[in-house]
Amino acid sequence: MEVILIKDVDNLGAAHELVEVRPGYARNYLIPQKYAIEASSSNRKVLEERRKVLAKREEKLMAEIAKVSEVLKAAPVTLGAKIGASGKIFGSVTPIQIARAIREQKGYEIDRRRISIVDEVKEAGTFKAQIDFGKENVLELEFQVIPE
Repeated sequence: MEVILIKDVDNLGAAHELVEVRPGYARNYLIPQKYAIEASSSNRKVLEERRKVLAKREEKLMAEIAKVSEVLKAAPVTLGAKIGASGKIFGSVTPIQIARAIREQKGYEIDRRRISIVDEVKEAGTFKAQIDFGKENVLELEFQVIPE
């Protein structure tokens, strides 16, 4: 029996996929639990339309990610930090500070949970951080730490 998955199902497939399963599995589990619907001709047409909409949305998202990446790669983000006489920073640089600096300097709001710092920052200089946009889109961002 062919069904269209509404939600991701482990070991079976992702949402909006057409899969072949045994009739009992579909009738007794997938359809009652709202994981799938029967693959009738009208549901197949709806599936195709949904796939087209998702493809357009993903294309638009990829264009936006490319635009943001260009702006972020153009020049490094600058962070100010209090530095002691030995050249060490009091504390360390966090993703929250990087996200705030991006918002203030570049004008883009990036969630702090998407930012990860490659190396621990304990002194002034140039360092790298990674921004994970999802769908295997990772941007390596350069940032500078300068004394305040």
